[in-house]
Amino acid sequence: MIQVKNFVQGKWQAGEGVETNLYNALNGDLIGNTSSKGLDYESILNYGRSTGGSILRKMTFQERGRMLKVLALFLQEKKESYYQLSALTGATRVDSWIDIEGGIGNVFANASLRKQFPDLPYYVDGVAAPLSKNGSFIGHHIMTPKRGVAIHINAFNFPIWGMLEKIAVNLMAGVPCIVKPSEFTCFLTELMVKDIIDSKILPEGSLQLVCGLGRGILDFVDIEDTVTFTGSAHTGKVLKALPQIADKSVAFNLEADSLNATILGKFAIPGTAEFDLFIKETTKEITVKAGQKCTAVRRIIVPDNLLDEVQKAIAARLASTKIGDPSLEGVRMGSLATRIQVDRVRESVNRLALSQEIVYGNVNEVEITGGDSEKGAFFSPILFMNNDPFNKTDCHEIEAFGPVSTIMPYKHIEDAIELARMGKGSLVSSIVTPNDKEATEYVIGAASMHGRILILNKDCAKESTGHGSPMPLLTHGGPGRAGGGEEMGGKRGVMHYLQRTAIQGHPTTLTQITQQFQVGAEMPEADPHVFRKHFEEMVIGETVFTHKHTVTDADIVNFANVSGDNFYAHMDATSLEGTIFERRVAHGYFVLSKAAGLFVDPKKGPVLLNYGIEEARFTKPVYPGATLGVRFTVKEKIDQEKRSEDDIAKGIVKFLVDVFDETGETVALATILTMVRKIDQN
Repeated sequence: MIQVKNFVQGKWQAGEGVETNLYNALNGDLIGNTSSKGLDYESILNYGRSTGGSILRKMTFQERGRMLKVLALFLQEKKESYYQLSALTGATRVDSWIDIEGGIGNVFANASLRKQFPDLPYYVDGVAAPLSKNGSFIGHHIMTPKRGVAIHINAFNFPIWGMLEKIAVNLMAGVPCIVKPSEFTCFLTELMVKDIIDSKILPEGSLQLVCGLGRGILDFVDIEDTVTFTGSAHTGKVLKALPQIADKSVAFNLEADSLNATILGKFAIPGTAEFDLFIKETTKEITVKAGQKCTAVRRIIVPDNLLDEVQKAIAARLASTKIGDPSLEGVRMGSLATRIQVDRVRESVNRLALSQEIVYGNVNEVEITGGDSEKGAFFSPILFMNNDPFNKTDCHEIEAFGPVSTIMPYKHIEDAIELARMGKGSLVSSIVTPNDKEATEYVIGAASMHGRILILNKDCAKESTGHGSPMPLLTHGGPGRAGGGEEMGGKRGVMHYLQRTAIQGHPTTLTQITQQFQVGAEMPEADPHVFRKHFEEMVIGETVFTHKHTVTDADIVNFANVSGDNFYAHMDATSLEGTIFERRVAHGYFVLSKAAGLFVDPKKGPVLLNYGIEEARFTKPVYPGATLGVRFTVKEKIDQEKRSEDDIAKGIVKFLVDVFDETGETVALATILTMVRKIDQN
């Protein structure tokens, strides 16, 4: 028998006594216990803020991202041990894959976000705002890591994914965390945390674990802390209303279970690929994780003329799904996580049965292969039929958190939209239809009550991640009953742990703070030319002021011949009446090409290549006779890791290309991206 411990203040600690016994969900065997009673939460939170936070905040986004990448690779090597223990939660191999490799994939995805952030410990948000007539006073926004700790209170259904999808985000932001998994499945979370701690990949104090009930964990939250909660809407609202949360305006992200829906479009008739997809996807969402997903389908909304066909098709697939011990061949659905969940789901099913009819399944018995039907946590899939969903509304109010769903009819797509919205806020809904007009009408009508909508048809089915899979680069959450929060969301999720602050001052000062060149800042002339400098030697703001070139008719003709761009404004002076042009105008791309000819130092040097242009725009027509020059300024520097021992040590430098004419006015602007060699090649 195992004793699941807590990892706090840099060491593993057992709580006082036994708060929770832990059982094998397949046969009811006692496997261990856990407790967090007696933990000093005030010291635990302070330890995270001071020890973990101080280290993480000094790291740049690039360093944090690389750290997460190393962590994900490490966990991928360890994954088989997690699969073995995950089986005790009643999960099939597919269920465990979602939890384990889905969670690790989330860490990989967040590691890749480093490419969207500067090589700084903080983030520069948006573009500068001009605040004065002559440009000597501007505004901007920066986002800095909060000097608090993230407290993650997770549900029992995803002991690994629930942890990894949250900590990857706060660590990327530079904020330490305390993870409180469900006490019922914490033994799996503990196994992974042991590996993480032993690896020493994360800085000390950046990750702590509380495995027991965690009573008192929110008693000492402070202004810069962040609390995330995944679980029931009722419990989440109770926690969110705690005085210490409200009085200090502590950020609280609630992601609650919801009454998600899937809609069969009127054009997805039997015989179409979409009809078959609907039946397959809906049945999968009932049986995967035995329905224990916050995103599982609880309401199945179908055209009234297809009600019987859909019911029979889903029932047939459910009947062919073998339930039992996932280690046995052919078993496709495991158990619920605990006997407690069995009692809760049964209670909810009995309440739902008062207003609608069970058309598949038995609330009191289930046929299983392997496992123990008496002591294990098995539960039959239950399919309800509700023939009057606008008046029999329990299905829009009561959620059975297991393999339970209700079929209901609709006449028009407007009715389907209204039924979906009657869930009062959902994490996700799906519409399966081959008709894009129908899909558009549903999405626009239902979107304000949903955090995510999947539009499924035969064209995307092969690569679709499905109704029930939140993706790390998209937001996960929903309004109303779903909690009103957002998790993940790529860059958006990271910003949840950052404080946005407006800054005002002279462009030169703000250039120094943001480490991005701000227009109007000092532009010291580069000496030598910037293309003669290594990555480390370049200074933000230093500028090359180029020689000049006077544009001729021959330039325009020659560029047209080379490029094949014979647009009338460049080549036919007789066709300009009614346009904004006074006479034939130089190609915008000629202007940029000529600018490159002016600012490039052609000799071999530290600059390896130019690999892109961003934010290019042409601001003033250039006619023959205009004399062009370029201000070529170091705009931003981003460090880059070596991909192998043989790789060249280099970084990314962004240059502002400001092309101006003889009047001094800017005629074109662009940002070019270059790879620049570093001095140190070791």
